[in-house]
Amino acid sequence: MSSHKSGESTFHSLYRTRVGDPETADEIRGYWLFVVGVVLAVAGVLLFLASEPQGGIRQLSIVMVGVSMLLLLVGPVIRLPLQPRATTLVYVGATIATIGIVYFVAVFPGGWSLRNGNTAVIGIYGLGLLVAGAGGVFVPLLADPESTTDVGELRRELAALDDVLADTAADEADLATEIADLRRAVGASDDAVATLGRAVTALSQDLADAETDRDELVEQLWEHRTSHARFELYEDSRGEFRWRLRHRNGQIVASSGEGYTQRHNAQNGIESVRHNALGAMVLRIESEAALADAGEQFELVDETKSQTTFELYEDRGGEFRWRLRHDNGNIVADGGEGYSRRRDARDAIERVQSHAGPAEYLRVDPTGFEIYRDGADEWRWRLVHRNGNVLADGGEGYSRRRDARRAVDRIREGIDELTFETYEDAADGWRWRLKAANGQIVADGGEGYSRKSGVDDAIERVRAYASEADVLDIGVAAFEVYVDNAGEFRWRLRHRNGQIVATGSEGYAAKSKAENAVDQFKLNAPASVIEDLDEASETA
Repeated sequence: MSSHKSGESTFHSLYRTRVGDPETADEIRGYWLFVVGVVLAVAGVLLFLASEPQGGIRQLSIVMVGVSMLLLLVGPVIRLPLQPRATTLVYVGATIATIGIVYFVAVFPGGWSLRNGNTAVIGIYGLGLLVAGAGGVFVPLLADPESTTDVGELRRELAALDDVLADTAADEADLATEIADLRRAVGASDDAVATLGRAVTALSQDLADAETDRDELVEQLWEHRTSHARFELYEDSRGEFRWRLRHRNGQIVASSGEGYTQRHNAQNGIESVRHNALGAMVLRIESEAALADAGEQFELVDETKSQTTFELYEDRGGEFRWRLRHDNGNIVADGGEGYSRRRDARDAIERVQSHAGPAEYLRVDPTGFEIYRDGADEWRWRLVHRNGNVLADGGEGYSRRRDARRAVDRIREGIDELTFETYEDAADGWRWRLKAANGQIVADGGEGYSRKSGVDDAIERVRAYASEADVLDIGVAAFEVYVDNAGEFRWRLRHRNGQIVATGSEGYAAKSKAENAVDQFKLNAPASVIEDLDEASETA
């Protein structure tokens, strides 16, 4: 097995394996200079004996002998643990001697005497050897022993640090290799992970309809868990225990209304509110005088005897439809669209029954923001006018409800700082879009206008209404009370995906009457039975 270390030269490796572990780089360098000097000396003497006095080989032999003498002196000296100034002096001497050798090459053979040589060449060369020798002999003798010892210790410490760094570099290389192997292993498993991901996605899509209600409940529970309010349990001046629900802004949201003689009874009251408030339906009461007494019981929606019946029938066009008829014969509501299969119409009725009770009101006076989840399971927003028209929408879906709510808040709070831009589309219609300061499109009208005046009017409506519009986070569905083209108030139940799932069959002169109709629908629809009718019953 090779003992050659990574990043180590061949000369270094040979020295370490054949001589020993060096303490300094100069130790290795000096050894190999000495070896080269020996080789040059032997070769130079042999060439000298075989050459003519004034020939080129004689010149080369003298140069080789001169260089070998210099290397035989410098090599052993720089291997010693000398002070930096001593080593520097050795190198200076070697440089001077080298100049003498070069000078010899320049003057040979004409300026070189076989008897006496050349005084200048010999002087320069001799001076170089003397300086190099002085660096190796006299400087250490004249130096402070303690400083020499310190230099030696320092060099040994530096050599030890070099070894540590070399080992660290080797460890880093091994670690890099392991990381590369791990990355290759992860890359090899990507296909399996991707396949598993696609399978999970397909399964999630198959289960999406069945898990919709559960997801909504989880979101509501999470919002409840991250409440910005707290229950406070205390003893009043009469010695009775009471509770109140206080928001972090200091506002009292709710209170117990009565005192308890025992603390645990008050705690039970708090737990009852926690368990029953979430998911409780909203029933609008006309006035305080109409409120039931505190002790008066009531039946839940699914236990209330309904005064209406869902009628499922086939129209003359061969489509299946539904309507909700009151016991007095009046048509209360209908689906507004037909279905090719009876089963689809029945499913639509069941969706209305499940959505009607917990659905909340969107106050469109005259506009309101709706935050809803679309068919792609993304959260979106739209600005709805009380006449039912969508004045604006975000055009972008969000993965989280709060991101859509933040987008709405930016529109409401910064409408004056945003820029409306009108343009002509490919169909020569006029449209508008709303841009932020960074150029991002934050809203658009969603529809085109045949004239520029129409799009200008739409912009003014959005500018006037957006900042004051109510915001409703639609759970599964929401009721909208709006004004139709005849100036009458009507209601409809809109699913979070934007689809109208039920509409009132009657217009009202007063908004309160339309809201009363919604309340009756909320009370009766969930418990109404479904009755299949034949085609002849359509006109009944």
